[in-house]
Amino acid sequence: MGRVKLEKRKPITVAYVEHKGSYGNIPFDDYIGRLYGWAKEKKLRPGFYPMAVFYDNPDITPPEMCRTDIAIPVAGEPKGDDKVNVRKMPAMTVATISHNGEAEEYKKSYDLLAKWVTENGLESDGPPIEIYTKKPDVVDGKTIIHAKIMAPVKRK
Repeated sequence: MGRVKLEKRKPITVAYVEHKGSYGNIPFDDYIGRLYGWAKEKKLRPGFYPMAVFYDNPDITPPEMCRTDIAIPVAGEPKGDDKVNVRKMPAMTVATISHNGEAEEYKKSYDLLAKWVTENGLESDGPPIEIYTKKPDVVDGKTIIHAKIMAPVKRK
């Protein structure tokens, strides 16, 4: 786990697919393949790093009701269709931490990030976003996640 930093993010356009269900059972490879295939079909230039937006707190929301958008950045002004949605994500300030470790340790990264936000006089200003900097690895049977976890924030 890295240390928490504050960053300003520019607005971006993303192509995304909606998922409803447990955060632990999202078919990322299928969705990411669909998104990059869609971008190629539409002759769009996609960004390198896929991302996910997590709308519900899994400690409160039943797993089958958790909502996620799996997305890729895209250039231009594309239009969505029946396979893929498109929207602009606004500029935002985020508290961010890098997680390059076991999937089981993910909650610790989120807890550290939440504690830092509170201790620094900030509050949530939107759902958490994860940017995947590299495909997961499997080491000794354990999944290693490489992600930048971002919490949109504002001053209290």
